[in-house]
Amino acid sequence: MPRVAVGLEYHGGNFAGWQAQPGLRTVQGVVEAALSRVAAQPVGATCAGRTDAGVHAVGQVAHFDTDARRSSRGWVLGTNANLPLDVSIAWAQEVTERFHARHRALSRSYRYLISNRAVRSALREGRAARVYQRLEVERMNAAAQLLLGEHDFSAFRAAECQARTPVRRLEALSVDRHGDWIVISAVANAFLHHMVRNIAGLLIEVGRGRAPPGWAREVLESRDRRCGAATAPAEGLYLWGVRYPAEFALPGGGEAPWAMIPGLPRLGALVGFSDVVV
Repeated sequence: MPRVAVGLEYHGGNFAGWQAQPGLRTVQGVVEAALSRVAAQPVGATCAGRTDAGVHAVGQVAHFDTDARRSSRGWVLGTNANLPLDVSIAWAQEVTERFHARHRALSRSYRYLISNRAVRSALREGRAARVYQRLEVERMNAAAQLLLGEHDFSAFRAAECQARTPVRRLEALSVDRHGDWIVISAVANAFLHHMVRNIAGLLIEVGRGRAPPGWAREVLESRDRRCGAATAPAEGLYLWGVRYPAEFALPGGGEAPWAMIPGLPRLGALVGFSDVVV
């Protein structure tokens, strides 16, 4: 049975997360319904990372098995014609049975966007977290470096997290200012439930001056979620991309090059595509 991988973009504001749930509008639910119409048979999709309610995706990756034979163009155009406007398929590609959207991922990257200005923005509403007090990026970066590496991230794990182990390898974590935007970038082999939002909440508190950068290490070593900061809002979080072995030859390796987010003038520069202007 052929296996097809797809790249997905979605605005998470009106979804109850990725995972299908009875009576709720979910990304998985609408995507599987659209794919099933194109395939003319039931289709079940498996994703790289199950995002929560309100969380967006620029580079979500999923796969599905089907007897239906369609071209890549046919899967993309046909599925998008049956999807609501807040979710779309960016690409589709037939892959070998060795591919698995979740288990074969080498790393996942997230961006957390903060609108850091004194007044709210109508264009950014639902697309970024709002912090009115000016944040000190240098302090935030100093705290971020203390979290790098392989650790027990229990202090940044939601109580309902179902992962078998709290150990994760945080490969990169940085904080950058672009005018009145602040972008937290995180890359890891995998993430725990709410891990990025809990890290963002801690970094925001440090940026406000309410805690020293060294607090990050204290929270990490405590392994106690109660010692950390409040979880940052979901609307600021984007699943940015997923990296896979080169053998699968996915578009861009599965890593999203850019996204169109209103109010961020040169988003391409954040990920190395300086010629992309929004």
